[in-house]
Amino acid sequence: MRLWSLHPRYLDARGLVALWREALLAQKVLRGETRGYRHHPQLLRFKEASDPMAAIAFYLEEVCTEAKRRGYHFDCSKIRSSPLGERLPIASGQLRYEFDLLFSRLSSRNKEKYKELKDTDIDDIEPHPLFYKIEGKVAEWERPKSEKSHVRATLNR
Repeated sequence: MRLWSLHPRYLDARGLVALWREALLAQKVLRGETRGYRHHPQLLRFKEASDPMAAIAFYLEEVCTEAKRRGYHFDCSKIRSSPLGERLPIASGQLRYEFDLLFSRLSSRNKEKYKELKDTDIDDIEPHPLFYKIEGKVAEWERPKSEKSHVRATLNR
C-alpha cells in the first residue's frame, strides 16, 4: 500500500489509478470492514487524525478531483464520509523520499511523466492538500529499502 503524501498531480495515470484503489482499501481498513492491512504503517497518520474517516475522505476527494481534472471517471460516491477540515503535517524529508521513489518508478514506466518532472526543484514539491509541509526527516512509519533511497539517485539529471 502506498498512500502518497505528494500532490496527486505528480502521479502518472497508472500511479493515480493505483492510489485511488489503495486509498479506497485504506478507507475500508479504517472503517473496520477488512482484517487485512489493519497495522499497515501508511495508515498511522490517518489513525492519528482527530477523525480518521474524515481524513481519508479528504484524501480521496483530492484524488478524485485530480482524476476529474484529467478527464478520468472515478466513482467518487465510494467516499464514505465528509472530508475533514483539519490538515495533517508531513515532513519535508518524507516528501523528498517519496518524490525520489516516484521519480525512480517513472524512469522505467513513463518516460513522458519522468521528463515532465525532471526539472522539479526538490524543495518546491507540493504535498497532497490533506498535508502541510514541516521541516523534518523521513517519517518513522516509512520503511525505506536502503539508506541510498534517501538520496536522489537522479543527480545526473
